[in-house]
Amino acid sequence: MTTQRRSFETGHKPKCLVIVDDTAEWDRAVYYASRWAIRIGGGVVMLRIIEIEDQNQQWLGVADIMRAEAQEEANAALDRAAGRANGIAAITPERVIREGDPTEQMLDVIDQDVDIAMLVLAANPGPEGPGPIITMMANAVGSFPIPVVIVPGDLSDVEIDALS
Repeated sequence: MTTQRRSFETGHKPKCLVIVDDTAEWDRAVYYASRWAIRIGGGVVMLRIIEIEDQNQQWLGVADIMRAEAQEEANAALDRAAGRANGIAAITPERVIREGDPTEQMLDVIDQDVDIAMLVLAANPGPEGPGPIITMMANAVGSFPIPVVIVPGDLSDVEIDALS
């Protein structure tokens, strides 16, 4: 990644990127990011990644239906997350839907928006592990182009308020 961050330059404002997925803890990341944004006068970019498997050409019609359903589900998830952010901090987050590999899509969104200053994820506190994105990123985080904040999934609103 060679794109220089410009978050705090004149004419820019810092943003944090939040992944809105199907895990139960996405709300903790949205809560933290929204509180952070309102406190520093920044913004939030919410990303929903649709993982599309290779489509067999003979089933193209079915693949199109599956893609349309995935888009509808992505928009519904982003609607819920945006409503949550607005209720927390009276902000309207940017919404991005991407298809493909989650790591590649996160990096591309970060590369294209020079104002994104950090990635906020939330970790599942349960015995099944921290969650698919955190697990996937464990090897890449050392060379990630921006800071990554991982919010424990069992923090309450009051506890997050004290940190953000």
